Amino acid sequence: MYSQELAVRTRNFMLAGMVLVGLCSMGAWAQDAAPGSDSTNSAAPANPSTPSEAKATPLPPSTTPASRVPAINSANYIVGVGDVLEINVWKEGELSKTCPVRPDGMITLPLVGEMKAVGLTPVQLKEQITEALTKVVSEPQVTVMVVAVNSMSFNIMGNVAKPGYYPLTRPITILDAIALSGGFRDFAKQNKIYVLRKSENGTEQKLKFNYKQVIKGQKMAQNIVLLPHDTLVIP
Repeated sequence: MYSQELAVRTRNFMLAGMVLVGLCSMGAWAQDAAPGSDSTNSAAPANPSTPSEAKATPLPPSTTPASRVPAINSANYIVGVGDVLEINVWKEGELSKTCPVRPDGMITLPLVGEMKAVGLTPVQLKEQITEALTKVVSEPQVTVMVVAVNSMSFNIMGNVAKPGYYPLTRPITILDAIALSGGFRDFAKQNKIYVLRKSENGTEQKLKFNYKQVIKGQKMAQNIVLLPHDTLVIP
């Protein structure tokens, strides 16, 4: 009887010890898993003061002006009436000027006065201005830029997305012109397009163009190269 009671007490004591060990193990695990706890197996927390990603250094602002006209060859382009020229004299701001070419073909410059521009290339005009300024300025450095091409342009009007004047700084066909203007609008009569062109004797020609034929490869001679002052009409 006494031995049975001793066995029961011994078993209960062992069970209590096992429970106590289990509780201690759970407490240690919870401490290791808690945020901010030191552990050799856990990664170090990220430093909040360190940026998560590098920021790109902004580029310095460009001092190059945006092109206002399509690129032209200063050695070959012939200045015409209505063109706008930008003439700069280095370190001589009062002599620099933007001026249109008048109907008489002339421009007016400070200290130079009247000077013919029509029929000259920008390079030739630069040389003439430099020579004229040499009399009043020591070693002038001149640049001449065409900032608006009005003498070499054509007009497109009618049922296109963007009618108006377009510069002719390169060969442009009727198909090219239609593409430049954004294409046809609704109800455009694609088989009744025509070009109005003034001949040398002052008379006006009407040159027909059938878009539907040309895009099929038929009568390709209709797709002519446009000339200055032509008007392309899209009915």
